[in-house]
Amino acid sequence: MQPTKPWSLLAIAAVSAALGWIVVKFTFASLAPLPWTAVPALILLAIGEYMFGRNLGPRLHGQPGAKPIQPMAVPRVVALAKASSAAGAAIGGLALGFLIYTIPSLAKPVPGHDAIVSAVTMLAAIALVLAALYLERACRAPEPPGDSDDLPFSNGQRGRRP
Repeated sequence: MQPTKPWSLLAIAAVSAALGWIVVKFTFASLAPLPWTAVPALILLAIGEYMFGRNLGPRLHGQPGAKPIQPMAVPRVVALAKASSAAGAAIGGLALGFLIYTIPSLAKPVPGHDAIVSAVTMLAAIALVLAALYLERACRAPEPPGDSDDLPFSNGQRGRRP
């Protein structure tokens, strides 16, 4: 499994923002005001993934006093982190599209409220993406012990690889 690329998350966010803007452009008059419910959910997920990453790193790298983790759990955690970062990028993109549409109407009560909610939702989604990337990074395999520059060659000599 490859590490998550920032460009792929930016592409997901950009496509989501464009789709969100198009949908809002044609349906804004019939939409109810945006609720705040996504914000605490995204923040709680971000906090949970960040804390999980802080707990997982020492366990995975075998630091003294840390309870070891089962090897099969690591790919599952990586899958969770990758899915969370993609979902956070998509939600943040949708919120950005909504925000871009509502910014010109900030003086009106409903669009002003929706602009604030979408901006805070976007920030919470960014926090989730950052926490998910941190969790994914915490799952990286530890470096093997010893100096990687001092590898044995087939002829028995030791030194740097060409």
